[in-house]
Amino acid sequence: MKFHTFLIKYGEIGIKGKNRYLFEDALVRQIRRSLKEVEGSFEVYKSQARIYVDVEGDYDYDEVVGQLQKVFGIVGICPVVREKNDDFENLKKVVVDYMQETYGDKAFTFKVEARRAKKAYPKTSMEINCDLGEAILMAMPNTQVDVHKPEVKLNVEVRQDIYIYSTIIKGPGGMPVGTNGSAMLLLSGGIDSPVAGYLIAKRGVALEATYFHAPPYTSERAKKKVVDLAKIVSSYAGEIKLHVVNFTDIQLYIYDKCPHDELTIIMRRYMMKIAEHFAKENGCLGLITGESIGQVASQTMQSLAATNEVCTLPVYRPLIGFDKQEIVEISEKIETYETSIQPFEDCCTIFVAKHPVTKPRIDIIKKSEEKLSEKIDDLVKEAIESAEIIRVN
Repeated sequence: MKFHTFLIKYGEIGIKGKNRYLFEDALVRQIRRSLKEVEGSFEVYKSQARIYVDVEGDYDYDEVVGQLQKVFGIVGICPVVREKNDDFENLKKVVVDYMQETYGDKAFTFKVEARRAKKAYPKTSMEINCDLGEAILMAMPNTQVDVHKPEVKLNVEVRQDIYIYSTIIKGPGGMPVGTNGSAMLLLSGGIDSPVAGYLIAKRGVALEATYFHAPPYTSERAKKKVVDLAKIVSSYAGEIKLHVVNFTDIQLYIYDKCPHDELTIIMRRYMMKIAEHFAKENGCLGLITGESIGQVASQTMQSLAATNEVCTLPVYRPLIGFDKQEIVEISEKIETYETSIQPFEDCCTIFVAKHPVTKPRIDIIKKSEEKLSEKIDDLVKEAIESAEIIRVN
């Protein structure tokens, strides 16, 4: 069956009260953005507390549904038959044709659930339920009515037009991107940070990103891997402004001047400082990392406190209580996993001490950082000024 309308269901947006229209408008914009990637002519609009996508001409059904399933804020995608002729005898024929074409001669239980928003319609919702149910039973003798736990629920919405559907395809949920400000993601080539970006974007936050590159110790393939990860995340989150920072000189200077067991913590502190600079410059309201308590030495409670200490913006860690397998499962679901495991190392894995400190004291770390005072400010300034900006979409 060829559908030319999709009814879009949303969740949390419905409880936003007087501000609901702002979230609905944002969702409409995000749907339009997503469908630009698909061949076809689409009209996305609001009507009577519903969002619809009308399709003109030929299109790829699976591709359209796939794109809609990447739009945060959507909880359900309903392919509908839209009928303009509201004559009830015609409606019975349309409904029976829909059920027969969709389910054939299968044996199943069903329920008709009508909603009559058009109060001038000559039949009540209950009358529509009974009369359409009877028509289906007469035409499809293998079916039975079960109003409590039906295998198929046929929805009939009587509005300006009549909308008929029985399939609800699950959407990603969440809130439309951009309705909750923006934040700066510290994006590496690993498994965790793309998942962290995805989860924060799902709550309506637009993303920017900072990647720390360390040539010649990290290759151009490592950089391309991060750009590819940003592209995958952007398919959910929209355009991402990626700041590529050359971190080599800073890393070598830290390596030369500081105790090697503190290298990772001190390096992370300067990464946070630089990322926060770009965040403030671009109006972001916080930083995002992929850290999870205890996963590695730099992610103990003491280590996280040491890296937090240099920030004035909030640091959001959506994976903080996840174990690795849970993170991997999400990365597989959003299709970043295969890219993340490509064997191109980032700067976080190059200068790793054999025995890194796991319970750093901030006063000791600051004392070690005093050894950097001669050149570190100039190196940070140079890294910021020479950063490459890549707009990823």
